Amino acid sequence: MHYKRKIFGYECDIYGHLNNANYLHLYEEARADALEQMNLPIRKIREMGISIYVTHIEIDFKKGIELEETVIIKSSISKMSRLKAIWKQEIYNSKNELCNIAQVTGVFVKAGKPGRISKELFERFLKFKEN
Repeated sequence: MHYKRKIFGYECDIYGHLNNANYLHLYEEARADALEQMNLPIRKIREMGISIYVTHIEIDFKKGIELEETVIIKSSISKMSRLKAIWKQEIYNSKNELCNIAQVTGVFVKAGKPGRISKELFERFLKFKEN
């Protein structure tokens, strides 16, 4: 799944690069957009009584992202169980150069506690797992 967006001045550090904290914002936006592409927007998941809590993020910085750059964030599920999912996300610049890689672990939560999702919902997520 792909999410495209421009980098604005308020997101950059004094050097004109995307501030390291804002990578988390981009990845969050892209995961929310990916869920919408899967026809599982956050609102719909919450109506099912399920939340997804991020428990771990690992980020590798490869190349700086400049002010006003248009980036594409590619998101896929790399590992999946009925209790948690690990997302692989990558940010590419307009020259299609890999700038950043993240692995994000999310746990499914029901009534405030980790809980397994239904087999049906699990199957829906599996359709978007990378091969």
